[in-house]
Amino acid sequence: MFSEFTDIVPSFFGWLNQGPMTLTLFLHTAIVLPMFFIYKQEKKRLEEESKKGK
Repeated sequence: MFSEFTDIVPSFFGWLNQGPMTLTLFLHTAIVLPMFFIYKQEKKRLEEESKKGK
């Protein structure tokens, strides 16, 4: 998954450019996983609002 990182100036974008698996893991960690938590929070909030309205 990780190859030898030889870059003049090591950077975050150079690290992401290691291969498709690195980019996939980063995107799932930074975008997809937080969406599950946001979904659960919003679902809980909407359920509480609907109970207050009754």
